[in-house]
Amino acid sequence: MSAVLVRSFDEWRAAARSLIVRRVPPESVQWISEEGGDLLSGAADELPLAQPAAAPRVPRRLMDMLESAACYRAGDRWAFLYRVLWRWHHGEQEILSMADEDGGRLQQMVKAVHHEIHDMHAYLRFRERPEAEGAPRFVAWFEPAHDVLPQVAQHFAQRMGRISWMIATPEASVLWDGATMHSTGPLMRSAADIDDAGEKLWLTYYRSIFNPARLNADIMHGHIRSRFWKNLPEAAVVPQMVSQAAAGARKVGQLDTVGKRKGATIPIAAEDAQPERQQPSTLDECRRCDLWQNATQAVGGQGARRAKVMLLGEQPGDQEDLAGKPFVGPAGELLDKAMDQAGMDRRKVYITNAVKHFKWEPRGKRRMHKTPGQREVMACHYWLETELETIAPDVIVALGSTALKSILQSGSVSLKDYMGEPFQHEGRWVVATYHPAYALRVPSPEARAEALAAMVGALRTAQRLAEGGPPDAMPA
Repeated sequence: MSAVLVRSFDEWRAAARSLIVRRVPPESVQWISEEGGDLLSGAADELPLAQPAAAPRVPRRLMDMLESAACYRAGDRWAFLYRVLWRWHHGEQEILSMADEDGGRLQQMVKAVHHEIHDMHAYLRFRERPEAEGAPRFVAWFEPAHDVLPQVAQHFAQRMGRISWMIATPEASVLWDGATMHSTGPLMRSAADIDDAGEKLWLTYYRSIFNPARLNADIMHGHIRSRFWKNLPEAAVVPQMVSQAAAGARKVGQLDTVGKRKGATIPIAAEDAQPERQQPSTLDECRRCDLWQNATQAVGGQGARRAKVMLLGEQPGDQEDLAGKPFVGPAGELLDKAMDQAGMDRRKVYITNAVKHFKWEPRGKRRMHKTPGQREVMACHYWLETELETIAPDVIVALGSTALKSILQSGSVSLKDYMGEPFQHEGRWVVATYHPAYALRVPSPEARAEALAAMVGALRTAQRLAEGGPPDAMPA
């Protein structure tokens, strides 16, 4: 049995690399987090080791996940991470799938650590010390559930510039002197006794904006978990305000403020003063944007009703507008070719568009395609959400930048930044690639062949992900 002492992720990585090279299986390693013993003590003497193996090659995504999971507080975290690395090194790529027991636990650990980092960013409160007390100028106390202090410290070092500060936790403290980060053991147990004039001003403002008539204590505590409340300055005044609201302030909450205001007359046209209308129930009734006025008909999605893969294009073209079906024109023929090469059955996937009406401009006697604006994409996102809820695909293939913008609900994304690397969004895998129409427009045969190869690679990746396989990189 090898005894391995680990104090940090860097030490674990060096030890794990050495153990992998020496072919030491996970069950033959005892990972120790306390002081005592030398790193890898006994590893070479106590085990009959086989011929040394090649150094492990780990993708960046897996290494990032291991580094995040190393912050998760669990007694067996180092042993668990080594088991994950061992399985990957021996070809078990399903370790990245949620369906795998170890893969599911790894992703849950990463998610918990990311949530803790976000919570620490949101609920950490600095208090300013009087200048007479010297550096650091600002001090904060927090009780994190996981070992995320180094990551959070880097965040505040970037945000606060050359201002000195200290963050203390029950396990460790970090000090920033404006240029260098210093790590120490725990230096204090609370920051509540620091007299901060700025905090007093904040609490005065907090009381002034409190409206007892709209108080909902359950929602207030539901938004912020109880373990954060005790270290927030607002916690000192919230109980009193809640008690006053329950004692009658709720009934007169509007009286002394809004009730005394004379108000102002806001001119508005009669046609604009309309109640919010009910959302359309069918595509043919949709008037969420103006594209319906010049289109022959709305073109909905088509395919399997419980498909694991959804192919999302931009909008129907001229032939799709006339036929009422997606991808039946030249772009559809090229998509069929790519699906055939990828071994994908069109009958088993669901095909739709981000925008359901054909946007065009006249050129002679022809209707020429015109790219939808972000306002039109967002207006049609209502229908995409309905399709995602009904079909519930595991993987979405974004065919072109408009489809990607619709999925991410942002007009500033670029297709080239997402091609070649699948990513997860709202619980689903997203694979970005070219729209078939792009491959038809590029001038050279070589460029068309490259675009087609990229689409084929994306479709193969989507099928592999839908079957629970690993998200290997695909050709960009």
